[in-house]
Amino acid sequence: MSQDLRNQADWLASEGYLAAAPDLFQGRNRAVCMVAVMRQATAGHGRVFDDIDATRAWLRAQGECSGAVGVIGYCMGGGLALLVAPGGRFRASSVNYGGARKQAYTADFLRGACPVVGSFGGKDKTLRGAASRLESALTSLGVDHDVKEYPAAGHAFLNDHEAAGDQVPVLFRVMAKLTPMGYHEDSARDARARIVAFFDTHLK
Repeated sequence: MSQDLRNQADWLASEGYLAAAPDLFQGRNRAVCMVAVMRQATAGHGRVFDDIDATRAWLRAQGECSGAVGVIGYCMGGGLALLVAPGGRFRASSVNYGGARKQAYTADFLRGACPVVGSFGGKDKTLRGAASRLESALTSLGVDHDVKEYPAAGHAFLNDHEAAGDQVPVLFRVMAKLTPMGYHEDSARDARARIVAFFDTHLK
């Protein structure tokens, strides 16, 4: 559990939402767990999906919950937010530079998806074309959406690990050699405003 992740939950809470940030790694070795989560994401089932469902059920059981639950994720979590968008469990999904197999960005996979707000970095070489594929798929299905690519931003532009005092994950250090990445204030500010407006429409 990084401080940046806690900050993301605090931000949503400050906007009037009941927010929960599940520890999908559960204190285990980060690298080993990330590999396990990626395998489960490819398979479409496993403990990570069980944990997401358990968090959703916990939220719905809270007296403050309206019953409308959204999901949000960043990087690998953004991919998971995309993968759980179909199926009727969530009322809205916020997919931020979501790392997922290309099939997840197709109309065939996203049929029956909840409304999706997506944010991507134009300089992110790891997800080149993902925003346009998502936009096209959701448009063809008639799913309400707001997808935007920020030309000046790279990968992880909403995650301010440095300001949060987090140690930069090894994966991010490796990725930084392949593609521009890191917090981008102007893009992050706009993306947060869009996410809140979208959630306000579909969850409040």
